[in-house]
Amino acid sequence: MIALSVAAALAVFVVYTALAGSGVAQLTPSTLAGHHGDVTLVGTVVGPVTGDAYTQGGLRFRLADIGHPSTARVLVAYRGSVPDLFKVGRHVVVEGTLRHGVFVAKPGSLVTKCPSKYTPAKPSAKT
Repeated sequence: MIALSVAAALAVFVVYTALAGSGVAQLTPSTLAGHHGDVTLVGTVVGPVTGDAYTQGGLRFRLADIGHPSTARVLVAYRGSVPDLFKVGRHVVVEGTLRHGVFVAKPGSLVTKCPSKYTPAKPSAKT
């Protein structure tokens, strides 16, 4: 009886998470063209970074595909708090909408990714 209850609770959880997901597509700069509405954009910051995130014009920078900085680049306009680790070369995630060739990010949606998650683990020294 307990196993049946646990299985039912697990089934409800799986259905809930499938239906309640954000439904926002996660794209890279090279796959962004042609998408409408809100999307999550993942890429590497390529220079230059200009502007100020707390002014009307906002912070402006370009994103390229991670690992392929010479591929398609997308201009991002962002307003809001900027993570301490934000800089050229950093991997970031930002949510927003493509408008007239500029990705307009939602305020506060800029997140930097930890570079250690993208580097291979160091081999352990075996003696």
